[in-house]
Amino acid sequence: MSVPIAYFAVLLIWSTTPLGIVWSSESINPSMAVLLRMLIALVLGTLVIKARAITLPWDKKALKLYSFSAIGIFGGMLFSYMAAGYLSSGILSLVFGLSPVISAILARKILAEPKISSIKKLSMLLSLAGLAIVCSDNFTLENDAIYGLIFVFLAVFFFSLSGVLVKSVSLVIHPLATTVGALSVATPLFFFSWLILDGSLPVEQWQAKSIFSTLYLGVFGSLIGFYAYFTVLQKLTASTVTLITLITPVIALMLGASLNGELISNTLLIGAFMVLLGLSIYHWGEMLSNKVFIKKSLN
Repeated sequence: MSVPIAYFAVLLIWSTTPLGIVWSSESINPSMAVLLRMLIALVLGTLVIKARAITLPWDKKALKLYSFSAIGIFGGMLFSYMAAGYLSSGILSLVFGLSPVISAILARKILAEPKISSIKKLSMLLSLAGLAIVCSDNFTLENDAIYGLIFVFLAVFFFSLSGVLVKSVSLVIHPLATTVGALSVATPLFFFSWLILDGSLPVEQWQAKSIFSTLYLGVFGSLIGFYAYFTVLQKLTASTVTLITLITPVIALMLGASLNGELISNTLLIGAFMVLLGLSIYHWGEMLSNKVFIKKSLN
């Protein structure tokens, strides 16, 4: 897969995944929906690995990479599915847009990365204030939707933690091998979660929309999506990859409104704008500030 195609694939898939999660969970229990999704991706991925004779290492370092990647797949996906029962697809995507900020905080603690600058701290506060506005417009603390907020923040935390831990493993292998290896570790965890949280299999209640959404997420959202993501992660700079997290919430909000009848109020638009503005300042504020400073110095 070429890098431009992989980048476009990640952008498209990440924009449609929140809505797919909401739809797949409408008639299929969330723990079963995500288990089926991962099983589809794992089976297809294994077949492709064998057909293309791609090496799938299982040494100590590779297993460490798969395990760290599986943290994001298992924690990020399971809690996202649980949150989908309380929040709209647009809000799910918007909250996930904060993952680079959470990653930076975790990287500071885990990888001892440089101290977060004042500009970045202010941008974080702006994004969080925007998110608070979005949340205030959609539910109150007395509403069950507070559980959705807790679940989606846990999802973002595990997704971000996984990305930081993966950076600590210096191993370059085929992106599809990383995908299948991580799915091999994560899928049994989804199975046990289903047994604990539900354990039933009421197939007669499953509706076509949920079934097709699960198939889409298994093939595209998991297998192709993870493969494209790991490809982009290996080939492009962090700032270029970051653009995806700024664009996908906008597309997801529009898709949720047009295809799922989700309400986009003025308050939601203001909050979303603040979140995305804060993220933009977080990524490019220092660079623009330095350019202005240099320009003034030259004058």
